[in-house]
Amino acid sequence: MLDTATYTPRLKAVFRETIRPALKEEFGYSNDMMIPRLDKIVLNIGCGAEAVRDSKKAKSAQEDLSKIAGQQAVVTKAKKSIAGFRVREEMPLGAKVTLRGDRMYEFLDRLITIAMPRIRDFRGVSGKSFDGRGNYAMGIKEHIVFPEINFDQVDEVWGMDVIICTTAKTDAEAKALLKHFNMPFNS
Repeated sequence: MLDTATYTPRLKAVFRETIRPALKEEFGYSNDMMIPRLDKIVLNIGCGAEAVRDSKKAKSAQEDLSKIAGQQAVVTKAKKSIAGFRVREEMPLGAKVTLRGDRMYEFLDRLITIAMPRIRDFRGVSGKSFDGRGNYAMGIKEHIVFPEINFDQVDEVWGMDVIICTTAKTDAEAKALLKHFNMPFNS
């Protein structure tokens, strides 16, 4: 068992030792608190029409997302009723989880080094998916690329949203931060 008092995630140590000084030099920050860092990572699975037909699908998505994240995911519910989609208010439609601290660094490490290379026909992630405030969003078509998911026990393959929130003020700073974490940008 890991001694959590002395254990530091690999990417967290890399950030402290190499990425922070490199960003300080690259952008000429006068203060260490100005250097952008990761704030949180939000994972989301939306079940959509499958959850409308079968309410157990949202529970299945929640269990899979909890395995991937390493912490309990919450079921997301409809805010409004939409008759055309047969959606009722408070109907479970997916799952989400917010990662911070050590779990966030562990997930990012697994995403970049293990999951992304397992994606079929992977040519890198888009460098244009920033929101203008230093946050990056990407989608994964199959959640089964994560090693925590047992391929044989999966009843449904879900798509997944990954939103990486940083403290960067601009997209250029956020992209530089993620590049230092070896995020495979294709542009």
